Amino acid sequence: MFASRTSAEWQLRTRSLELGARTLVMAVVNITPDSFSDGGAFLDPQAAIAHTLQAFEEGADIVDLGAESTRPGSRAGGAPGSAQAPAVSAEEEQARLLPVLEGILKAQPHAVLSVDTYKAATARAALAAGAEIINDVSGFTWDPGIAAVCAEGRAGVVLTHTRGRPEEWRTQKRLDAEPLIALVREGLAESLSRAARSGIPLLAMLLDPGYGFGKRFGENFSLLSRQEELLSLGRPLLAGVSRKSFLGHALASLYGNVPAPVHDRETAGIAAMVATILNGASIVRVHTVRPALEAALLADAILAAGGRETNQ
Repeated sequence: MFASRTSAEWQLRTRSLELGARTLVMAVVNITPDSFSDGGAFLDPQAAIAHTLQAFEEGADIVDLGAESTRPGSRAGGAPGSAQAPAVSAEEEQARLLPVLEGILKAQPHAVLSVDTYKAATARAALAAGAEIINDVSGFTWDPGIAAVCAEGRAGVVLTHTRGRPEEWRTQKRLDAEPLIALVREGLAESLSRAARSGIPLLAMLLDPGYGFGKRFGENFSLLSRQEELLSLGRPLLAGVSRKSFLGHALASLYGNVPAPVHDRETAGIAAMVATILNGASIVRVHTVRPALEAALLADAILAAGGRETNQ
């Protein structure tokens, strides 16, 4: 039995997307020197612009631009000026991001661009430059000002569940499935409430279970197996499992009992992505567009054959 995928509208800054009829593909472009999967490959603005335009050419519906790594162990999420201040300041983040965002929109004015940031200042600058979506991996918890910025800018928002901060992820206590699902559901519900209190319309919100974001290895499979339960929160789901470390650990028996390297996780990532679709995800976040698009079309055909779509 597969999940009933939500059919709903997602309001963005200048337009709306209809979700549910087919899976939408969000491509990832990391404008960073240190992201876990492709750090440095697209730090040059022209390389990032070209890669983004290629992703759209291959069929991506949305491209998500990130200019600070939130890999496990990074210093992302700290308060500016504190002992735990992020390694990348808002000024540096914007210096990486804005030339790329502006270059993409100059070449393709109607492109739907998302910006992966938890900083209010960067969100404000990105929306002013033409971004449609703010994808906050902290679910509006790391920078208390970002929700108001998104409300003022009328952004579409992705609210991700994150357990702790990146430097804490490797040492957190392991959770069984039941407390883990309860924790994720509660955290996402709090993010929804926080966004609503700031004036963001419900139709502008999307939820991300946060695979790899404070979930340790097997916990991600527990979450994936019960992902559909999160649809009870009333908004569609976005899922990002591409190249995540829990996939590498699952493949260890094929690699001499060590985790599979990042670029050897593509097939496993596609398999996990299909599972997220069959468990209710409306959007998938991926590094390689064409294989994901093909696999999503097959997953959509399975859902359509089973009549598993509901209106909201």
